[in-house]
Amino acid sequence: MTTTKTNIGHTGTVLPASLTPARIEHLAALTAAAADAQRVSTTSPYTGTPLAELPVSTPGDVEQAFARARAAQLAWAAVPVADRTRIMLRFHDLVLARQEQALDLMQAESGKTRRDAFLEISDIAITARYYARSARRLLSPQRRKGAIPVLTHTTELRHPKGVVTVISPWNYPLSMAAGDAIPALMAGNAVVQKPDTQTALTALWALQLMREAGLPADVWQMVVGRGSSIGGALIGGADYVMFTGSTASGRQIARDAGQRLVGASLELGGKNAMVVLADADVDKAAAGAVAACFPSAGQLCVSIERLYVADEIHDAFVAAFIERTQAMRLGAAYDYSMDMGSLTTPTQLDTVSSHVQDAVSKGATVLAGGRARPDLGPLFHEPTILADVTPEMTLFDHETFGPVVSIYRYRSVDEAVAMANATPYGLNASVWGRNGAQARKIAQRLHAGTVNVNEAFAAAWGSIDAPMGGMGDSGLGRRHGADGLLKYTEAQTVAHQRLQGFTPPRSIEYQQWARILTRALETLRALGVR
Repeated sequence: MTTTKTNIGHTGTVLPASLTPARIEHLAALTAAAADAQRVSTTSPYTGTPLAELPVSTPGDVEQAFARARAAQLAWAAVPVADRTRIMLRFHDLVLARQEQALDLMQAESGKTRRDAFLEISDIAITARYYARSARRLLSPQRRKGAIPVLTHTTELRHPKGVVTVISPWNYPLSMAAGDAIPALMAGNAVVQKPDTQTALTALWALQLMREAGLPADVWQMVVGRGSSIGGALIGGADYVMFTGSTASGRQIARDAGQRLVGASLELGGKNAMVVLADADVDKAAAGAVAACFPSAGQLCVSIERLYVADEIHDAFVAAFIERTQAMRLGAAYDYSMDMGSLTTPTQLDTVSSHVQDAVSKGATVLAGGRARPDLGPLFHEPTILADVTPEMTLFDHETFGPVVSIYRYRSVDEAVAMANATPYGLNASVWGRNGAQARKIAQRLHAGTVNVNEAFAAAWGSIDAPMGGMGDSGLGRRHGADGLLKYTEAQTVAHQRLQGFTPPRSIEYQQWARILTRALETLRALGVR
């Protein structure tokens, strides 16, 4: 494994100049919590040294946040969409202009590389621009076919749900926090959000910029705390729930939301597969596999953990993949020099290490990596490729959520599709081959909400006009596209019947009326009317 040992931060263990104690405290103070709230400490993954102390919200604080949000939402919903658009586009501009602040925050809180952090900046700019420019069209009243042509005037209206709860994870602290709040806000809702405590500063930075762009303060609020403490209040006050996290937590949230008869959108776990076809360009596919498996140290919901390679090119692909993986620069630096950074929490390092050790103890072969790297920092682990992985090994079908991928050989496309689909999950997949038409046909056979051809995940994720979400144990609902905004609305049908309705005039008996309606229906069928 070729690695580069670097200093942590700019000078030894020093954080970037933008992350002064005063700056960190200013962001922490944006949390919806009492002035005398208890505090919780976070640490920097690069070093394990203290980073921030955040006020902890109580269930009462959450209830007060909902009360403020509900009052503010009525006025926000009355703001014309054109005015909401101007606020969102100002937010877009601020994110790009002040990206260095967010890049420093994301690296300090998550341990990811600056390259991976910049993808979140790009993602939020794209998301803000898309919904700012699309909301008017999506929310405008839509004429629908009336029950009786000409006589029935039918319109579909869209009303905001009210107050949306967003529960966002630590792994992509800007994309998952701001990315889910943006369409909810553009639809006229207020948002009460619980970002993960470890990366709450990044989410609070986005909140600060949104308020600076013109969003009224109480329309988007953030609370900090453990789900076991404030989860009940978050679900109990919500008119809709957006959650990104584990499948186990998603099931509980779905049950709780169902009890209240409020909707929920859940993006959950994955065990994503990449299929490399016999006609694939080996070098391009190997480079694509590195990009698919190791972004943010594998802590990405759509990253690849299973690789299926055609027998004809298996050995050549594996050799190229190993070479590229071993050449990755692993380390900590607040610049663009590293290829892979640190894991984010000790729990993740424990999971990754235990999955690898379990597999090796049961006969798996380490082709690259396989070790933690405490010489680089407390939570570093090498990008790891495993072969000879079998069903009795934990990582065979359990999500690792780290820089570990298992590689398998297949002999027919049908076999590859069957193996790729042999999972209860269905979030993302990737197919590589020179024949694009053939690759797309195979993509359609994979049980996944998004499938990328000759790309890892960015093509589908970045195509924000199209829906993104999981099948099976990977969740419910979709973000992005029209669904990503309309899920935060209530559809209302207003039908205005003119002149004659469905009951006969007093001068016509019902039997005769039935014959008239029958002939009318037959005529509409003959004319091809829907």
